[in-house]
Amino acid sequence: MTLIADRSPQAPEKPRTGSDFAELGKRINQAGLMARRPAYYVIRFALMAAVFVGGWTAFALIGDSWLQMFTAVFMALVSTQVAFLGHDLAHRQVIRSRATSERMGWFTGNLANGMGYGWWNDKHNRHHANPNHEELDPDVSPGLFVWSKRQAGFAQGITTWFGKYQAQLFFPILTLEGLNLNWSGIKSVLKPGLKNRGWEALFLAIHWAAYLSALFIVLSPGKAVLFLLVHKAVWGLYMGSVFAPNHKGMPTFVGETELDFLRKQVLTSRNVKGGWFTNFALGGLNYQIEHHLFPAMPSVNLAKAQPIVEEFCAEKNIPYHATGLIQSWREALGELHAHGEPLRNPQSASAA
Repeated sequence: MTLIADRSPQAPEKPRTGSDFAELGKRINQAGLMARRPAYYVIRFALMAAVFVGGWTAFALIGDSWLQMFTAVFMALVSTQVAFLGHDLAHRQVIRSRATSERMGWFTGNLANGMGYGWWNDKHNRHHANPNHEELDPDVSPGLFVWSKRQAGFAQGITTWFGKYQAQLFFPILTLEGLNLNWSGIKSVLKPGLKNRGWEALFLAIHWAAYLSALFIVLSPGKAVLFLLVHKAVWGLYMGSVFAPNHKGMPTFVGETELDFLRKQVLTSRNVKGGWFTNFALGGLNYQIEHHLFPAMPSVNLAKAQPIVEEFCAEKNIPYHATGLIQSWREALGELHAHGEPLRNPQSASAA
């Protein structure tokens, strides 16, 4: 049985099998959009490497100054762009080899950002397989936030308070997401089971040794600590602001679902409309529907795939949701506020 919590799109009149996705895939392949873009990625990686090295070189040259807080903000933006490259590597958009993509991911994740690539990749793959499934997608697992009124019904501990105000606290709590990503990476190498655990741990150790040494050698202790906090806060806020519009506030599922792959991916995803700057700032993830349907498609091709996918969904009577960035945040926060209603008014929830 399929259960759709809270926001429920109108179901298609006649559920179909994967033949619809095969038809869409044929159109995408005929347009040549699954082809690798090696020149694009060579240029993109080279530019980001130059900016990354240049940013830390500027940090060394500026020295012990309060102006370094601007450097911290700048490097947080750069860190997110580097993370986007790691995301493309994880989906093998850059090169086909899984092993080579993984090794490159240690540089974009563990070494550059102190974020465990292997841990994140496993979590992200589970999300792609079952987006917004409350029992299978780790991104909507019950925790500090409640992602549906159903989850609010069995919330415990601090969540019973936090869930009441989660819409108001969402963006402030994102300032801790950078540190959470770092800590999750460290935890992943402290326990057995992680593939290539030794290499992951080595690159994380090099990152933290170099990062903390640079901060405390160039800056006074107070400025070093503040730089770290600003850098990680802006990084977390940027990362969260990019990923939140993709699925938050869209339908969530529990139990078995009868939806086929095409509908499961489209109905749970939201696109963010905008021009070239939106594409750059969101790393191509603003085309979330297309990305979830074709995760191996180079991100630079997603904009070309978008009209093909939207037209196909219209033909098949599949709701296709796209909105502006501000509106996407508004929708996500609105749904978070609605999900917390049973915690704010437990009596009305019990009566219902």
